[in-house]
Amino acid sequence: MGVAVVVGGGTMGAGIAHVLLVAGGPVIVAESTADRAATAIETVAGTLARSAKKNPDIVPEKLLQNLSTVDALVDLPSDAELIIEAVPEDLSLKRRIFGELAANCPNAVLASNTSSLSLGSIAEGLPGHRILGMHFFNPVPVQELCEIVLHDGTSPQTLAKARQWAELMGKTVIEVRDTPGFATSRLGVAVGLEAIRMLEDGVASAEDIDTGMRLGYRWPMGPLRLGDLVGLDVRLAIAEHLARELGPRFEPPQLLRDKVAAGHLGKKTGQGFFTWE
Repeated sequence: MGVAVVVGGGTMGAGIAHVLLVAGGPVIVAESTADRAATAIETVAGTLARSAKKNPDIVPEKLLQNLSTVDALVDLPSDAELIIEAVPEDLSLKRRIFGELAANCPNAVLASNTSSLSLGSIAEGLPGHRILGMHFFNPVPVQELCEIVLHDGTSPQTLAKARQWAELMGKTVIEVRDTPGFATSRLGVAVGLEAIRMLEDGVASAEDIDTGMRLGYRWPMGPLRLGDLVGLDVRLAIAEHLARELGPRFEPPQLLRDKVAAGHLGKKTGQGFFTWE
């Protein structure tokens, strides 16, 4: 395996770096500051330590020797083979990053972890044949899926390389067209928003709504707890995007807006639809 890069060392970026390290080969995390990069390394070290308790083949100290960081994209090696962007869902930010990556790393597969933004819009004016989506799911070391998103310009060679990398990371791949919300976010957000409306209407408690889906439909996690895990701010941003693109059926419920305005964003703040310790 060649050099793999993750741009953005937050929850998703650190998780992606984790599975790349376990797959083998050197991994670089690019962050905006040295402090953020150090935090990303701490996060990866923590998740590797937890994984090692269940899998003796994972030796965190050895794997972390293959992890390094940069705080400027210009410092990335020009021979990087795969670069996965995992920054916030801001189209202008992603376009700026992809512009720099395309210039600095001329042969790399350029992938976005976006869960809803158009890959065609990200790739506009850039070497689009190298660009696609690789949408992972939280927590990345545990979730088995990688949703590969193809825009009209993605080349078969780029798809083949991305699929190979995803499979090396232990993921099952699905391929979807570049449409709003792709397959997973579009359906997952629809169910999640309806669960929030049910809570808003007093149909049942958050716990009972989730229990109904877990035990009645064999979901591993209910839609409200999943929203807390993803982040209610992220859920709101995706819903607003889908409402603009697909119509009012994705209009966010007022309860979701109120939670975000109050800073109750889910697990990362300790309070969402549930209380987290």
